[in-house]
Amino acid sequence: MFGDINYWLVSTFVLPVLLGITLHEAAHGWVAWKLGDNTAYDKGRVSFNPFRHIDLFGTIVLPALLVFARAPFVFGWAKPVPVHFRNLHHPRRDMVLVAAAGPFANLLIALGAGVLLHLVGFFPSGAAEWVVRTLQNGIFVNLLLAVFNMLPVPPLDGGRVAVGLLPKAFARPLASLERYGFFILLAVMLGLPALFEALGREFSLFQSIILPVTDTLYNVVLTVTGHI
Repeated sequence: MFGDINYWLVSTFVLPVLLGITLHEAAHGWVAWKLGDNTAYDKGRVSFNPFRHIDLFGTIVLPALLVFARAPFVFGWAKPVPVHFRNLHHPRRDMVLVAAAGPFANLLIALGAGVLLHLVGFFPSGAAEWVVRTLQNGIFVNLLLAVFNMLPVPPLDGGRVAVGLLPKAFARPLASLERYGFFILLAVMLGLPALFEALGREFSLFQSIILPVTDTLYNVVLTVTGHI
């Protein structure tokens, strides 16, 4: 079952994923703290320590199972940072800023990884290949996290941004979907492809939307950081 797993390749995703989820969640908590809600700060969630953000099942067990099962995509999550939006100075506006902080942090990590690629020449040849792949994955994984989390479905960050920006007549029904958001995502990621396949067509949220946007942003990052 495990013999043909490329552990070298898997190892190049560990740091990108840990940094991506850690700084993503810490960014939510930090912005909320600065805008008036101390909940995440008081619980120690405004931290660069990944162990404060890891969800045993969502961050470790589920992604590992999907990798070993050769799933067409890897899915997981970290422990959500607790935010009491009513404590924010301007709840409706500040909710948008808190939600957007996570994907914005992922964009900054991707740009940072692009800059660090220029330093690969300083590493011994034996380590350089691993460093290059890890930094490339750092760009890709963090852009993927940013794009996925900006889907306009609560409780994803994009859903909360949409709730904060839309007129209240549209925002309230969208916000009411938050309790069903996980099941909606599962239906879109797993149910829609099966439905389209039954109709003799192909559709995948990842293949059709998320990955093309991620690939475009990947090339933008390489261009901005001077690699293209």
